[in-house]
Amino acid sequence: MEVLSLSANTMKEPMTKFMFSPPTTPPPSTLLDVDSPEDKVADTNASRAYPLPPISRPLQVLPEDLKTPDNHVERDSRLIRLTGIHPFNVEPPLTALHEDGFITSKNLHYVRNHGPVPRVEDSQILDWEFSIEGLVERPVSMRLRDLIQDYRQVTYPITLVCAGNRRKEQNVVRKTKGFSWGAAGVSTALWTGVSLADLLARAVPKRGARYVLFEGADKLPNGYYETSVKLAWAMDPERGIMVSYKMNGEVLHPDHGKPLRVVIPGQIGGRSVKWLKRIIVSSSPSENWYHIYDNRVLPTMISPEESANLPETWKDERYAIYDLNTNSAVFCPAHDETVSLMGSEEEEVYKFKGYAYSGGGKRVSRLEVTLDQGKTWMLANITYPEDQYRLAGENEMLYGGQLDMSRESSLCWCFWDIDIPLSRLENAKDVLVRAMDDAMMVQPRDMYWSVLGMMNNPWFRVVIHREGGSLRFEHPTQPALIPGGWMERVKKEGGNLTNGFWGDKILGEDQGEKQEVAAVKEVSMVNSQVKREISLEELRQHDGEKEPWFVVDGQVYDGTKFLEGHPGGAISIISAAGQDATEEFLAIHSENAKAMMPDYHIGTLDAASLARLKSADSSSSDQPQSPRAVFLQPKSWSKAILTTKREVSSDTKIFTFTLDHPSQTIGLPVGQHLMMRLRDTTSPANESIIRAYTPISEGTEQGQMHVLVKIYADSPDGLTKGGKMTQALDRLPLNSPVEFKGPVGKFEYLGKGRCSIGGKERHVKKFVMICAGSGITPIYQVLRAVITDAEDETKCLVIDGNRTEGDILCKEEIDELERKGGERCKVLYTLSQPSEGWTGLRGRMDLGLFEREVGRRSSGGEVKERDTLVLVCGPEGMERGVRGAFGEMGWDEEDLVFF
Repeated sequence: MEVLSLSANTMKEPMTKFMFSPPTTPPPSTLLDVDSPEDKVADTNASRAYPLPPISRPLQVLPEDLKTPDNHVERDSRLIRLTGIHPFNVEPPLTALHEDGFITSKNLHYVRNHGPVPRVEDSQILDWEFSIEGLVERPVSMRLRDLIQDYRQVTYPITLVCAGNRRKEQNVVRKTKGFSWGAAGVSTALWTGVSLADLLARAVPKRGARYVLFEGADKLPNGYYETSVKLAWAMDPERGIMVSYKMNGEVLHPDHGKPLRVVIPGQIGGRSVKWLKRIIVSSSPSENWYHIYDNRVLPTMISPEESANLPETWKDERYAIYDLNTNSAVFCPAHDETVSLMGSEEEEVYKFKGYAYSGGGKRVSRLEVTLDQGKTWMLANITYPEDQYRLAGENEMLYGGQLDMSRESSLCWCFWDIDIPLSRLENAKDVLVRAMDDAMMVQPRDMYWSVLGMMNNPWFRVVIHREGGSLRFEHPTQPALIPGGWMERVKKEGGNLTNGFWGDKILGEDQGEKQEVAAVKEVSMVNSQVKREISLEELRQHDGEKEPWFVVDGQVYDGTKFLEGHPGGAISIISAAGQDATEEFLAIHSENAKAMMPDYHIGTLDAASLARLKSADSSSSDQPQSPRAVFLQPKSWSKAILTTKREVSSDTKIFTFTLDHPSQTIGLPVGQHLMMRLRDTTSPANESIIRAYTPISEGTEQGQMHVLVKIYADSPDGLTKGGKMTQALDRLPLNSPVEFKGPVGKFEYLGKGRCSIGGKERHVKKFVMICAGSGITPIYQVLRAVITDAEDETKCLVIDGNRTEGDILCKEEIDELERKGGERCKVLYTLSQPSEGWTGLRGRMDLGLFEREVGRRSSGGEVKERDTLVLVCGPEGMERGVRGAFGEMGWDEEDLVFF
């Protein structure tokens, strides 16, 4: 295959042969010249008839980014972070976006990053390489300097919009898989670059080519980011698709694709790939994970749980999002803005202002406002600043590119305003707005909820409150976790946001539907007598096995006195030493455990130290790591990729995770477990779920890890909630990252009858292993270690209780170990709801069963030798029953180990 490296020499061939526009090029020394802010102001005051960008504020690397992979990226502190500290997904405050005007500064332009920002030094920009390949006659490989020197440069304004814009509204109604964008996931900039059509014409697409794929340099958990659009769109000058290297007259900011990106007007921002490395012409759409499992609007009846098991639905291109839909929002009044009615004249007005946009080159043709929830409407004024650029001279240059506004398509947002008398606002309960484009597509009245929460565009509603002598205006939501908005308020009050009336109570609606939320008494975890303030440096001095201190909700606790008594073993406390353990502690501990905490409370971490600690902990798992021989780490979370789900019963699956590299071992001692964390950065609350599991893999297995999980589903009527973690894991798409930490647990089997319990060694001759359901996993782990060692003489009695035969897990594996173990191993299954043909034991595990099969600890006044250890794992009720029965039989608590 011939690869054409474009340079000035190769471009001396006749231009018409390749059907693209001739270049107008500055000398190489000025290839990346940028205008200073003063130049921009001078231009504005001189001959420019169109808006130029506002002057950007100086930027710096923010403290919260210093310990993340983005520690080289300078940013504006006003941006609202939607997914925690990292990755960087932000929108500006809506008021600040409005103040920037038609062109958004680089400081406040929204950002959607899936992972770390690739680092490109200024000295490397012109040598940045990218290619055009696939179904083309002349594959191309070129540097950015070639792109600038050898092609016609163009500049024009383009509005980019995240497909998740206004998603917070959907998340309030019902949680989607996406994080909570407000109404400021939209921005406009002046982009400079080369028409994609010119590049593709040079490469000459082959017959059968239908799509263009774009791949970025951002390496993510599921590969490089890649997506695609139709070739016909890419070749259409009306679409205005550009390969860009400048934004607002400056080299691209790192968050916006430095040094090169695709900019696709009229489509969702997710198609405008940043850090561009490859352009691939293809006969079919991209099969990349991010193209398939992102930027889709699945049918509204598909729940997040169902979507996890519908790979063909995700791949259906009918549900892929390309062109933007029609949308609008209100700038003024701002959320919680007040307007005084005192002394106002009869005809005094308030000017409502906002933005609107559409997609695919369509123009917003009208903006309508109603004060009576849609019974009557008023027309707002619309201004199109984009049209001012069309007044420029035919060959006018801007930022090194020809100001190209030859197309009829509309590529930008517009602004609207309307004067409304205060007297009318005083008598209205709300103001609603809707836009319509020139294809007569109008914003819908009601929300179309979907799994990813994208393309949300119902009428934008601002509620009016009469408070004394003022009016207060309330927007639908606030972005991220910022509280506020009429939707959250109505939901908390018990209103039904899907009743077609924005949650307002309607005539005939059952008043009993309002759900009263019982007040929950908070368990105090602090000792009110403790007034000590502790610094981060002092905390770090206690990050080891001796006097381990840890932090929960900003309070410092000394775990030394509980090292021996902790049910999870000393390692559970030691692994949290010197760290913020809030998330893990609250996720897995009971109210009883919380009530014990005042006894260990020693002080409060000072505010500055707490901020530093949270910043360090939140970014630690995102730091690049060199390959490790062992996967599990006791003090940090490690990511593995979910690669397969295998069903082993109607409600149980084996989840297989791929580790960092094929030779990496899990690093889990026999009898211990690990912590699994699902951190859904796309959820509204950036929610984490943490649970303990014991893999069925051997700890020395390499490259992969298998975890058996019983899925506890919600009841069909929704009244009984199932397992939060198991359902979340079940609906997690393949190739998703999951975090693990460990090992954890007080028990470890060392082999040949030797055990470590809470750090103390004990020798046993027999294990009694009692389990139910998925509690088989740690039992199976220990049993396998005993039986597969031919020199281990330890005897094992396994009692496995379940409801039906179908509930018995790992039965084939357990039976094989029983066969292999001979006299060393005996397995008993008992069922509470057996079939007629069942030949095993019947009934629940109770005192009678244990007396027959295990026996009392003492008999005839004689106490048996303490050479038997009872291992127990199962539901909480079963464990209580076992503890009671064995206590009745005279067994000591130290002879029982509960996983």
